[in-house]
Amino acid sequence: MTLTFAATTRNAIADALVDLLDAGSGAGTIEIRSGTRPAGPDSAAAGTLLATITLADPAFGAASAGAAALSDPASVNAVATGTATWFRAKDSDGTARFDGKVTETGGGGDLTLQTTSITSGLAVDITGGTVTASAGTAD
Repeated sequence: MTLTFAATTRNAIADALVDLLDAGSGAGTIEIRSGTRPAGPDSAAAGTLLATITLADPAFGAASAGAAALSDPASVNAVATGTATWFRAKDSDGTARFDGKVTETGGGGDLTLQTTSITSGLAVDITGGTVTASAGTAD
């Protein structure tokens, strides 16, 4: 069976997913990493940790058209040098909730940065981030 979803259902799915980052007593985080993205957040993180960014609480705005946009967090200084390729989003208790693709602004990633070339000690700035619930496809 193939499912398709109404816009209100897509919004509820996206909101439920991003609300997981707000679980716990504080703000969630995003780890920006290099290397090959693992199969999913239940797998050990791979690659080099380039930066950890503390999110706003709540981390995302309400979904519209099935997409929730990341609230703009403050930039941080990188802890390592490398090319950002993926990220892991964690709640305030450190539980991995979802992974996604990192690209430069305009590159179509789930999370966008001013540049994916990260240098230790220099600022890492998120320029955008979106979690989108698919509409599905009809048979």
